[in-house]
Amino acid sequence: MQITSRFTIAVHIITAVAYLKDHQPVTSRILAGSVGADPVIIRTVMGKLKAAGILSVRQGRSGIELGRPLEEITFYDVYRAVGCVSEAGLFHFHEAPGTDCPVGRVIHTVMDDRLTEIQASMERAMDQIVLSDVVADARRAIEGGSSDAPDTMSDGGSSDAPDTASDGGERGPIPDGDPPDPPKG
Repeated sequence: MQITSRFTIAVHIITAVAYLKDHQPVTSRILAGSVGADPVIIRTVMGKLKAAGILSVRQGRSGIELGRPLEEITFYDVYRAVGCVSEAGLFHFHEAPGTDCPVGRVIHTVMDDRLTEIQASMERAMDQIVLSDVVADARRAIEGGSSDAPDTMSDGGSSDAPDTASDGGERGPIPDGDPPDPPKG
């Protein structure tokens, strides 16, 4: 059992946007550097957050912004937005329990409701955690840390440079739908 890393990447992106927006325009290149992930993955997750109304992306100097107040965004909102769990649920049941065995014949019956309740309990707990608390904790940790730590992230280029793809072309806006998944390699 494992929730995909898209969840923690998404929370990291939202936290970085909320913190860095006070210091500089936020681009996908800056977020990729902060998260330590490929820009394609960042844009994929951002597309899902944009579709859920959590992020807003504008062309030009304003960069990436929050789509709604942090107090209105819960862990559960992010979890659902980025599709951390398949529609089948958090727990993947083994495909074909042996029906020749008495345990194999009943294992779904005795476990399914319990597993569903565990997932529902986790989701209820996630719905109680708001991103404003996470950002406030991050801000306290950053500002209480070393005075040598910069308040901005470098995007590796001039602040006037457009946000470009690795092939040198401009990335353009995040599409309204989900961006394509990164190529398998």
